[in-house]
Amino acid sequence: MSDRVFLDTNIFLYSIDEGDFAVEKRRVARKILQSSSWVWSVQVAAEFFTNATSPKRPFRLSTVDAERLVCVWLNFPTAEITPVTVREAISIQQRFQTSYWDAAILATAKHMGCQALYSEDLSHLQEYSGVTVIDPFQGIDDPPRSSGNLVTP
Repeated sequence: MSDRVFLDTNIFLYSIDEGDFAVEKRRVARKILQSSSWVWSVQVAAEFFTNATSPKRPFRLSTVDAERLVCVWLNFPTAEITPVTVREAISIQQRFQTSYWDAAILATAKHMGCQALYSEDLSHLQEYSGVTVIDPFQGIDDPPRSSGNLVTP
């Protein structure tokens, strides 16, 4: 297993959120993105682009700006969706009763050898098939820090 953590879409979205209510989450998200120990997937990239450019978002980016960020972030390890991850995602979805899309992120994190997934969308400290969810915005004072092999807040 790796010390790298898998990042969910909300980390990327908070990094661009200019809303007054998101100041601390933006700070934490940007600090996480400045580390070199994270991975993500093409699914997360697509979710970020779709949400960041959505007219429903008050902090909407232009498609050009969102594309620029995605292209920069594609320099980090980026997992593709494979038949193996789809089957694993279905298994996780059925076992834990999550959405398929959350299960696909968990399956991809597992496939990438990550023990931790940073997300606020799943249960904090819940372990899903070998991947523990860490909500980095819990106790917002500091972003998570490494403790041994598992990254903890």
